[in-house]
Amino acid sequence: MGPGMRNSRFRFDPAPHLRELGAIITEIQASEALDAGALDRILRRHPKDGRGLFARTEIVAATLHLARAGALPGDAESLVEKLRTCPTRTQSGVVPVTVLTRPHPCPGRCVFCPSDARMPKSYLAAEPGAQRATAHRFDPYAQTWSRLDAYRRMGHRCDKAELIVLGGTWSHYPEAYRVWFVTRALQALSDFGEGRDGRGSIEEEPDDFSSLPAVARGSYDRTVARYLRERRAVREAASFEDLMGAQRRNEAARVRCVGLSLETRPDALDEAEVVRLRRLGATKIQVGIQSLHDAVLLANRRGHDVAATRDALRHLRAAGMKIQAHWMPNLLGATPESDLDDFARLFADRDFRPDELKLYPTSLVESAELVEHHRTGAWRPYDDAELLRVVTECMRRTPRWCRLSRVVRDIPSPDIVVGNKRTNFREIAEADLRSRGVPLVEIRAREIGRGAWDPARVALRETEYATSVGRERFLEMLTPEDRLLAFLRLSLPAHASFVAELGTSAVIRELHVYGGVAGIGERVPGAPQHRGLGRALVSAARERAAAARHATLAVISAVGTREYWRRLGFRDGDLYQHLPSS
Repeated sequence: MGPGMRNSRFRFDPAPHLRELGAIITEIQASEALDAGALDRILRRHPKDGRGLFARTEIVAATLHLARAGALPGDAESLVEKLRTCPTRTQSGVVPVTVLTRPHPCPGRCVFCPSDARMPKSYLAAEPGAQRATAHRFDPYAQTWSRLDAYRRMGHRCDKAELIVLGGTWSHYPEAYRVWFVTRALQALSDFGEGRDGRGSIEEEPDDFSSLPAVARGSYDRTVARYLRERRAVREAASFEDLMGAQRRNEAARVRCVGLSLETRPDALDEAEVVRLRRLGATKIQVGIQSLHDAVLLANRRGHDVAATRDALRHLRAAGMKIQAHWMPNLLGATPESDLDDFARLFADRDFRPDELKLYPTSLVESAELVEHHRTGAWRPYDDAELLRVVTECMRRTPRWCRLSRVVRDIPSPDIVVGNKRTNFREIAEADLRSRGVPLVEIRAREIGRGAWDPARVALRETEYATSVGRERFLEMLTPEDRLLAFLRLSLPAHASFVAELGTSAVIRELHVYGGVAGIGERVPGAPQHRGLGRALVSAARERAAAARHATLAVISAVGTREYWRRLGFRDGDLYQHLPSS
C-alpha cells in the first residue's frame, strides 16, 4: 500500500479528549446561532491538549463517537448540521464522488490538451481531484471510500452518492479495466455504508505514475504506453458477473449510487458503445464537444467533426442518457464573435441542446502544444473584457432546462502560462450580471438549496422543446419566486430507439429533487426530499406519455434508485425499468 493510501486512513481518536470535546458539544448545542466567531470563542475556551484548537471535523468525529455509545444528549444530526463544512457540496441533494482513471493513451491529438504523463490525458497533477487520485494511485475503491469518509468527517450525509468518473477517454480504456473500475467503486460505496473499510485488503499495490514526466508534449501516448507495458502485472479486470453482483448489492445498500457519470469523446459514441455504457450502469455521459465549427475543430486537431457530435448526442438521447457537454471558447481559430455564434447554435439546433454544460474557456498550460501557437502569435488568450463578455453572454443565454455545472475549469494558477488565472470567474460574471439587472434562468442559478419554501405554494411548470429524437418535456416544481425544488426530464421519441428494450417507450431521463441530502426513506423538516415532489412529477410524466400515445413509460434508473422505481410500480428490464403509461 502506497504512503498516500496509508495516510488517508488516519483517524482522529476522540477518546483521549472527551472532557474538552464534551464541553464544546454542550456549548454548541446551547447556542441558537453558530457563526464562525461564536465557534472560535467556544473552541478557545476548551483548547486541544491545552494549547491548540480542535477542528470542526474532530468535533463531528466526537459527536458520532458519543452518539454510537449512547452518550450524546440530544440529536446528533442537528448538531452535525451546525458544524457542517462546505454545505454547498451536497445542497443539490446528492453527494458527488469524483474519481479518476489511471493514465492511458488517448486517441485525441488536441493542441489545447495538457500532456502530463502522470495523469490521465487532459488532467493536471495539481488539480484537487487529481491530487486525491494520485494519493491513492488511481485505485477506484480507495478513491471512493476515502472521498466518502472525507464527506462524513465534514458532517455530510452520504446515503445518496453520484459517482463521477473522470480521466481521458473512458471508451478507449480496455473493457476489462472499465468493468473492474466501476465494480470496485460500487463495492466501496456498499462497504462504506456497512462501516467496512476494505482499503487494507487491496491485494496488489497500484502502480505509481509519479516518476513519469509532467510535460510530455507530443510523447504522452508513447511514454504512458511504454510504462504500462513494462510495469509489473496488476490485476485490473472484472467480469460482468462481478459487476452485476456489485450492482445488486448496492441496490439496497446504506450508501447507494444514485447516478453514474462517465466521460468520453463524440467519435467514440456509436450505438454499441452507448449500450456498453448503459450496461455499466451509466446515467449521464460527459461529452467533450468543444466547438460546433468544423474549421475550429480541425485547427485544434480535435480528430472529429460536428457531424460526429450530432450522431453521438442523438445516440445518447435515444438511449435515455443525460447529456453533459463540455464547450470551450477561445480555442485556436476562434474569436469572441464566433464563440457567441457557436454558443447560440448549441441551443438553437435540436441536434445538440445538452442537459448540462461545462463552460471551459481555453487555458494555456506548459504541456499543451498550444504553447507553440502562442509563441508564434497564432493564438492569444482573451483579455479580461473579452472573456467577461463571452462568459456572461453564455450564462445569460443558457435556457431554464440546462444546468451550468461549471464555469471555468479549476486549474491551479501556477500551471497557467498566460491568460485568466481566476478560478472564481463564475462569481465575477454573476456579479456583473446582477449589477446590470440581468437574470439567470439556468438550473444551478435557481436551485432552492437550503432556502425556505412553502409546500402549499408549489407550482408545476412545463417547458417543451424539440430534440434530435422527438420532443422533450421539462417538468419543474417551483416556488412563487421561481426557485427550483425538483424537476423531471421526459423524452417523447418520434421513432423507435435502437435500444430494442426501449422500442417506442417514453423515457424518464432524469428525476431530481433538491435540498440537502436526506437519508434514504427519511423526511427532513423543511427539506424538499421525500415530500412527494418526485411522485407528483412521475405522475405528471405518466399522464403526458399516455396523452402522446406512448403505451409504456421507461426510466433510465441508477443502480441505487431501482428500489424507488419499483415502489412506484416500475418493473425491471435488462437495462431499464418499465411501467404502462396509463
